[in-house]
Amino acid sequence: MLPGLYIHVPFCRSKCPYCAFYSIPSSSLIPIWLDGLKKEALLYKGQFDRFDSLYIGGGTPTFLSRRTLAGMMEHLFTHFDFAPDSEITIEANPCDLSDDKIRMLRELGFNRVSLGVQSFDDAVLRCMGRRHTAEEAKKALARLRLFGFDNVGVDLIYGLEEQSLKEWIDTLNCALSFHPEHISCYELTLEKKTVFGRLQQEGKIQPLSEEDGRSYFLTTSQVLTESGYIHYEISNFARNHACRSRHNRKYWQHVPYLGLGPSAHSFLQRDRWWNVRSVREYCAALGKGLPPVKGRETLTDEQLRLESLALGLRIREGVDLRHIASAPQSGTTLSRMEAAGLVKVMDGRIIPTEEGFLVADHLPVCFFP
Repeated sequence: MLPGLYIHVPFCRSKCPYCAFYSIPSSSLIPIWLDGLKKEALLYKGQFDRFDSLYIGGGTPTFLSRRTLAGMMEHLFTHFDFAPDSEITIEANPCDLSDDKIRMLRELGFNRVSLGVQSFDDAVLRCMGRRHTAEEAKKALARLRLFGFDNVGVDLIYGLEEQSLKEWIDTLNCALSFHPEHISCYELTLEKKTVFGRLQQEGKIQPLSEEDGRSYFLTTSQVLTESGYIHYEISNFARNHACRSRHNRKYWQHVPYLGLGPSAHSFLQRDRWWNVRSVREYCAALGKGLPPVKGRETLTDEQLRLESLALGLRIREGVDLRHIASAPQSGTTLSRMEAAGLVKVMDGRIIPTEEGFLVADHLPVCFFP
């Protein structure tokens, strides 16, 4: 698998109360960010092999103007090498997708759109602080098809107190009616530095209970797999193997990736590094000709092996049995996991089940406490 390129666009129209990703609700710093991004790209020119995926995330990349997006794409394709069949994805908000914007995305070379729908219930959307309505999301999906996008992903969130399981199933069924190639379903997490995180600390909102979280997760998997989707990663479903997110799979399979922009992460061989979480600090470093790196680490063989085990137990492909060969009492532990319905052993690989997905973070610890 070839490396992937990620671009972080840290701008949006407004900050959602649950969002912990680095973004600012303003457009004033976009010009200096773009200048910095171009400089950072030049620092890594020639250091990575040909890319076969480009993922523009954020923030809200579709918040950018045509001129900014065009300037960014031209620079990337001038200074980096991309395979002819590259998957080129942009994250989008429904309220940004006018006919002109969608036409522009096609012209700039995007062949995949990941749409931040989150819900098809207006009451839930209001609680999440989303700017769009359910009807706008539906229209955006219809427009994407009208303008020829045949690889569309839908992002959804469950776990708000205001949402019942029935309402969540209704949202899933509404998403299915558009036959998206990819569906991501995330349980709402209440991160400390977000508005929702502060409300939780004040006792005003609560996360799903463990029992309810299990019910939502298993129901989601059942509804989508019965509709023909592959549950290929804990939160991700694809219509077929070809529709799995090429870029995200690189993260889970230790394939090299380069991240450009404030807060972006990169990985190459055994080295991982991450950028500063500030547009101004990012641009200041690049203005001095310095990489805007906040920290880095070099993984040992043991760390690589343990990380590969942890990541592999999050995906349907699982991990090779050799990953646990050095674990004490690995055979006994594996037999217990199989008996508990957490994993299956097939063709020399440990394959997590849906029940295993529920406790994926704990499975590696069973082998290497």
